[in-house]
Amino acid sequence: MRLIGWRTRTLTAGIAAASALLVLPGTPANADPAGTTVATTTLPDGFRGIADATIVDYWTTRSNGEPVKASGALFVPQGQPPAGGWPIMAYDHGTSGMGPGCGGQTDTSHVNRPAEDKVLQYFVNKGFAVVAPDYLGLGRFDTGPHPYLEIRTEATATIDLVKAAREIRSDLSRSWAVTGFSQGGQAALGTANLQSAITPDLDFRGTIAVDPESDLEKVAPFVGPWVPAIPGQAGAGVNSFVVSMLAGMRATHPEVDLNSYLTPRGRDVVDQASTMCLTDIMKLTDGMGIGEMLSRPLNDPAVQAVVNEYLTVPVSGYDAPILLLLNATDTTVPSPLHAALAAQFAANRVDYSMVVGTGTHTQLNPQMWDAIGAFTDRVLATPTRP
Repeated sequence: MRLIGWRTRTLTAGIAAASALLVLPGTPANADPAGTTVATTTLPDGFRGIADATIVDYWTTRSNGEPVKASGALFVPQGQPPAGGWPIMAYDHGTSGMGPGCGGQTDTSHVNRPAEDKVLQYFVNKGFAVVAPDYLGLGRFDTGPHPYLEIRTEATATIDLVKAAREIRSDLSRSWAVTGFSQGGQAALGTANLQSAITPDLDFRGTIAVDPESDLEKVAPFVGPWVPAIPGQAGAGVNSFVVSMLAGMRATHPEVDLNSYLTPRGRDVVDQASTMCLTDIMKLTDGMGIGEMLSRPLNDPAVQAVVNEYLTVPVSGYDAPILLLLNATDTTVPSPLHAALAAQFAANRVDYSMVVGTGTHTQLNPQMWDAIGAFTDRVLATPTRP
């Protein structure tokens, strides 16, 4: 569930000085409603290869309803908007870490993501305004550990950024859709399922989910001290995801006392990972086994109830089409989990289509790009409504 296409570059000192990452206190006493803009920062021409880019700080909520600040980026096409305004594509990113600055969508200081930039540029060039949330805890506000894979706060961070973007730009349409990769694919599906309850006044057109996380809650009861180490880079990846999920659940659900399920080493690793970005978490967990972190299995009913609430991707209740882009050779989200999600959608008569590839995790082949083109053409062909 890693973010696609990471590689490092350095922006000019002037850009860094003008729009460097801020780590700000997260929750003042007086909060505006979710989706309200706190502040905006215009970014230099060419950020992420796009001419019109803005940082948006806005209000959203934790899963318990507590108001909290979050950040995201807004990218708008050049030229005159169509009648009704620019339709919006929300972009939900993949796994990037647990602490401030890890989300990357508003960080101008040091990170180049060519594959992710290609996706953002694709949608802008198609005629979408793109909003890209950092998610809670991963952007410009230190609000505690990111609730990694908590589907509700991923969704509300996305929906509330759409609302905030429309608040600051009168040329954005009511019509919108969402795309996500890996963790972001899970987030996109959560967004699609929740949006009608939060923004019934908007015109939601559909979801593109690329190798989304799903059905991990069904695996959790079988996880315990007996789980052996997975060798190599794959093991470091799996370990980092498990540690991040445990850190997120521990922060959001203190009532289940997850520390009591962890070994001393497990508690230490979870503590350290709670402020790290993905690369450092992978280094921290390299060579470990999941079993080394756990003192007892996660099959207690109280833990399972939290896991279900925290992780579960809805398999019904969608009101717009879904495009699933799945790699059968994906080893990060294994293909049996992809197959289970598709089967559940089919059983519940969800309006979805699917393209299956044989690439690595979140890799898009030409047939997948064609499917994205056809899906977005359909969104754009329906007249936008002001």
